[in-house]
Amino acid sequence: MSAGGDVRRDVAAGTSGDAPSVGTAARGPVRLRRAVPADAAALGALVADVYVADGLVPADSPYVGELRDAAHRVDHAHVLVATVPGDDGADDVLGTITLASAGTPYAEIARDGEVELRMLAVRPDARGRGLAAVLVRAALAEAAATGARRVVLTTLEAMRTAQRLYDRLGWVRTPERDWAVGRLPMLVYTWDVPAAPGARVEAATWPPLRVEHVGPWQVGLSDGFTQRANSVLPLGEPDDLGAAVDAVEALYAAAGQPAVFRVGDPGAASGLVDELDARGYARGVVTDVLVREPVAPAAVDALPEGLALRVADAPDEAWLDTWVGLKGGTRDTGRRLLAGAPAVHLAAVGPDGVPVGIVRAALADGWAALSCLQVAPSARRRGLGRALTLLALREAAGRGATRAFLQVEADNGAAHALYAGLGFVPAHRYAYRRQAVAGAPTATC
Repeated sequence: MSAGGDVRRDVAAGTSGDAPSVGTAARGPVRLRRAVPADAAALGALVADVYVADGLVPADSPYVGELRDAAHRVDHAHVLVATVPGDDGADDVLGTITLASAGTPYAEIARDGEVELRMLAVRPDARGRGLAAVLVRAALAEAAATGARRVVLTTLEAMRTAQRLYDRLGWVRTPERDWAVGRLPMLVYTWDVPAAPGARVEAATWPPLRVEHVGPWQVGLSDGFTQRANSVLPLGEPDDLGAAVDAVEALYAAAGQPAVFRVGDPGAASGLVDELDARGYARGVVTDVLVREPVAPAAVDALPEGLALRVADAPDEAWLDTWVGLKGGTRDTGRRLLAGAPAVHLAAVGPDGVPVGIVRAALADGWAALSCLQVAPSARRRGLGRALTLLALREAAGRGATRAFLQVEADNGAAHALYAGLGFVPAHRYAYRRQAVAGAPTATC
């Protein structure tokens, strides 16, 4: 990369708080995904045009050519795009951000164990809807998924709007790492990936009804009710990897279920993913682990008018009916699963005593695990999910929890937005591999 004074103004284009356009790009659900080569032309044009239009680089700068070369970025970095369906059925790119690990071509200041964010840009007619913040939060989740412990970026002193965004998202000014391009000062911000609870703590808050051991692995069996309680924690190295997988498959076959492995955790058996891929295992749900510290909220929201709060250490029949009715499965299995860990169960009930919203906070090793958040369709869009989450955090703090976590599917943008607004940040990502068995039901959660 050249050393011109405009070279590194590439972390905050298009972060202004302009009112949203009435154009097509300002409407419709936004999808976040990793860029593919077919995106390169639109992606390169967007970034280059935004940087020039926003006055970050002169139109005749050699750097514009690099900005337009999105094909190279897609090949040599992790590029995220935000899209909506276009009129022609193809994805319409609204924004983008690039992640670069230390030692890779697009890393400028990243050190070992760090991921660097670059080239954040949002199209002018898509601004004013918080898309820059969505892209940065998504990038943080992607960085956490790689096992990075810190994320870094460079900005310019004049980029006040971008700096307010970073402050709001928990970034920290790190002046000891500031640098310069010629006479142009470069300001560095850092964001530390928080410690995750770890697979064993997570399992302790949602323990299977039965656990079998295959060497160091824990095999969960719970009549097929929820994937968390019917999957393997393959932590540790078995004496014979292939034989261990055979043994797991035999246990699940005896239970009438396909084998499911949780993958992506530190300490997992080496070579396991390759072994499962060779056996034709399907890629399952990808899950982000979000954490919050401290647990206790500064304030809690009042429940919507007409609703009252019920709090209990064990779920009553109405709570169970609400959960099982929306989730599926059997009442007895659900009750036994919920009883497997100390927990507090909250319900927002109407005048008839019927819950319209529920949540659970389970306790293990100082952590509170939030789960089972459900809001009846008739009670949505009233802030009930947010209020119940804050109330659950308050109850957990009162029972000694100092940190909280929850698990949410990586592509559930609405849930990510809710929890980000409540102070949860990404700490880890895992996924499932599911044995291909004809006719097998699909478990979730």
